[in-house]
Amino acid sequence: MLLQPKKIKYSKHQKGKLPKLNHKSNKLQFGIFGLKALESGSVSAKQIESSRQAITRKINRTGRVWIRIFPHLPVTSKPIEVRMGKGKGSVSHWVSKVGGGAILFEIDGVPEKMAFAALRTGAAKLPIKTKIIT
Repeated sequence: MLLQPKKIKYSKHQKGKLPKLNHKSNKLQFGIFGLKALESGSVSAKQIESSRQAITRKINRTGRVWIRIFPHLPVTSKPIEVRMGKGKGSVSHWVSKVGGGAILFEIDGVPEKMAFAALRTGAAKLPIKTKIIT
């Protein structure tokens, strides 16, 4: 099940700019171990889901995993071999804009060695540089 909003006011958004640094969600709130973004970028719903699956498999479904980001921005694309013009394309996928310093995932209830291994495999699925914090 991929993450996407249930209901939105406007179906298409403009691209906007990526946040350089995130000062609001840069501390752990729920777990003991966390995965922190070192650079800004956009993370798609598929990447978040595959990272979450990798983390939960590594911790053998013990403990608890929190996802701190949500993909609420639609990305549109026009079909291949379509001429220019005729409006904006339809929504192809959903992304979350992540600023540097934002916490992406948090883990609690597992040993330190297992948590570090799980977050390392989860970080491999993401398109941005990350760091494991405690």
